[in-house]
Amino acid sequence: MDEPQDRLVNPEAKPGDRLDYALRPKNLAELIGQEQIKENLQILVQAARQRGEPLDHVLFYGPPGLGKTTLAHVLANEMSVNIKVTAGPVIERQGDLAAILTNLRAGDILFIDEVHRLGRAVEEVLYPAMEDFALDIVIGKGPSARSIRLKLPRFTVIGATTRLALVTAPLRARFGAVYRLDYYQQEAMQAIVERAARMLEVPAHPDGVAEIARRARGTPRVALRLLRRVRDYAQVRSDGRITRQTAGQALDLLNVDALGLDDMDRRVLRTIIEKYNGGPVGLSTIAASVSEERDTIMDVVEPYLLQLGFLERTSQGRVATARAYRHLGLEPPQDGQRRLL
Repeated sequence: MDEPQDRLVNPEAKPGDRLDYALRPKNLAELIGQEQIKENLQILVQAARQRGEPLDHVLFYGPPGLGKTTLAHVLANEMSVNIKVTAGPVIERQGDLAAILTNLRAGDILFIDEVHRLGRAVEEVLYPAMEDFALDIVIGKGPSARSIRLKLPRFTVIGATTRLALVTAPLRARFGAVYRLDYYQQEAMQAIVERAARMLEVPAHPDGVAEIARRARGTPRVALRLLRRVRDYAQVRSDGRITRQTAGQALDLLNVDALGLDDMDRRVLRTIIEKYNGGPVGLSTIAASVSEERDTIMDVVEPYLLQLGFLERTSQGRVATARAYRHLGLEPPQDGQRRLL
């Protein structure tokens, strides 16, 4: 198994991702949006600096693409420490985690993505490490086995998850600060796209920036991906400038509609409406109908549809709302009937 990568805050630490690192904010002052979380983190960092202590353990949760990994790197920059990056599925055995922990230095940040996918045996090693900064190791087997405790330097664990409910209660309780990231407002999205276009040296009209931001479903990761594709389109099919018309044509070609719904989003809605009479229908049934993983529907597709009010969760399953019908050009149900316009 590959060892977890030790990524320093310096962009040179991971050459393949230099562009992504360049577009990421480096400190809290550069961070756009998430104002309440930003203010809380500023207090957290300032207090830790004044006491000369590492940060308390932090847990970020929310839909993918909202900046959980970016925030971990920002905190490492703010504290002027190294950050080691790994993921829950990568740490398969207790020895894997022990190797990571024993290589940490005082103040280091250990970022664990998909922390909800840590195995229970691995979590048992992490508990004393987070709480007492100690590592319990069993030497030998059978009657001769004995346990020894190794002291660890004080460090910070930053966890990220899209499924807070799957993080066990004992692990969740060991995080001193827990923050939920929400979808970004249009104003913040425009600022993010404008900043990225400036850093990519792409001439972009404010109307073009606004069009990309409007279709980015409130998610910075999606906005940056769409910006790159619109840049390509403007370079090949236009004069290289991103205008509202150019952005609209490029995004239409990508099947991203005015609200940011892509082909998968519309397939899910049409499946519920056309195959299952608007619902209720179970998540596993929807996933099987569109040939997609259940977790992908739950983590990637469903949160934004819920945010738009296109879906409702009921005890029997998912139900498409009248808004979803209208967006797809369908007439909302009346007297139990589903009719095409």
